[in-house]
Amino acid sequence: MADFIRSNTPGATFFFTARLADPQSTLLTDQIVRLRSAMRETVSRYPFTIDDIVVLPAAIHTLWTLPEDDADFSTRWSFLKSRFSRALPAASNRTTSQIARKEKGIWQRRFWEHRIRSAHDLMLHRRLIHTAPVAAGLVERPSDWSWTSLHRDLADRHQSAHQKPPPRFSAMGLKTVALEKT
Repeated sequence: MADFIRSNTPGATFFFTARLADPQSTLLTDQIVRLRSAMRETVSRYPFTIDDIVVLPAAIHTLWTLPEDDADFSTRWSFLKSRFSRALPAASNRTTSQIARKEKGIWQRRFWEHRIRSAHDLMLHRRLIHTAPVAAGLVERPSDWSWTSLHRDLADRHQSAHQKPPPRFSAMGLKTVALEKT
């Protein structure tokens, strides 16, 4: 078995890919409500920021920023996978190893992680997340995919582009009323 060297940089931003054991499965999008609930529970119990995410039928690509004093993303992924899988039936084709470990055989055991090292690296991985549904042949345009943070990003960009600056106090046309002394 290979020895994996995990980054232990507290407060870092990481790109992750987590996949289902069955690459043909549509479980993640079929059970999106369950996945969102598991994600909320995970963030609540082990705080981190989800900078970007796309949920494909059998995979998740995401960027997370961990708290300044914390580098433990493995616990977060373990908790998330467990919470998602808890109420689902076990896969019918589990191996003896999965049965012995009391695994349901829903997820691949490991996930892929990459620590973001520069603004350029971040931009490349954000683009990978946003274009993943197109690359997978699921849609023609990234914005056509429902389960992506791209919609949040576009809404934020639209709001900031169309947000009027607050009026200057001098332009408010407010009239002051002198208080009468009695």
